[in-house]
Amino acid sequence: MVAVCRGRGKRSDLAVRAPTPLAWSLMSIARVGIVGSGIMGSGIAETAATAGFEVVLRSRSQTTADATLAALEKSLDRQVDKGKRTPEERDQALGRVTGTSDLGALKGVDLVIESVVEDLAVKKELFNELDRITDDHAILATNTSTLPVIELAMQTGRPDRVCGIHFFNPAPVMSLVELVRPLTVSDETLAAARDFAETCGKSPVEVKDQAGFIVNALLFPYLNNAVRLYEQGVASLDDIDTAMKGGCGFPMGPFALLDLVGLDTSLAILDALYAEFRDPNYAAVPLLRRMVVAEQLGRKSGQGFFDYHARK
Repeated sequence: MVAVCRGRGKRSDLAVRAPTPLAWSLMSIARVGIVGSGIMGSGIAETAATAGFEVVLRSRSQTTADATLAALEKSLDRQVDKGKRTPEERDQALGRVTGTSDLGALKGVDLVIESVVEDLAVKKELFNELDRITDDHAILATNTSTLPVIELAMQTGRPDRVCGIHFFNPAPVMSLVELVRPLTVSDETLAAARDFAETCGKSPVEVKDQAGFIVNALLFPYLNNAVRLYEQGVASLDDIDTAMKGGCGFPMGPFALLDLVGLDTSLAILDALYAEFRDPNYAAVPLLRRMVVAEQLGRKSGQGFFDYHARK
């Protein structure tokens, strides 16, 4: 179901704001809103706060927002214990983050990064709401790893100020950020997104708005074919993982990585890639789909290709 803005019944009724000169500088983005308090949302919040940005972290409930702030404090405490951060730096970062369940608290931010469930209908509705709530100058960005950014941009009256800013998990550690350029975005918006990513200490790359961008378009055929090899009985899970670590120098084998990403997330990415390209390499192997139905989702459920209950 397509969300509509301002109570009107047709997408064509959505008034598109005239582009305004952005004249972005490094200081133009000072306050950042994060929507979603899962692993990625909390990681992006930590990354932005430690880089000096004021952060408003919005969760679906105040309870989960408070729990995310508590987890952030523990993460920063570990960094202090390891000598990676001073107590003063920890306290300053924590002081920059506010947790809330009120989407309206994002009014006044300069950049919003959405990191909710990988469901296009959910994200469309959210961008429609964000367009109404946030100030006209604000950039609206998605952390999607696969979905079309243009679909989200066209839910707003500011398609020139909508882009993808795709962090990788764990966001505080991984250096790469994919900046996704939909057809409607302005050069000024992409430049501001690049400034933000670089200020966060990341190495941004720019990519066209198509399913999978760079990393997932190359990674998931490999992961899918690893499942195919296992399903065909070519080798065991451990031997395939060992082969890819020892033979290709990968830090993790494909099955350990699938379990870390989540089999449900992996299946959703493969389905999105296949829907756009119809490439057989993107057609999810039946075993993967059946494991998701069985709720064997990887680390998050305790059981995936490996049993994490047994490994504790």
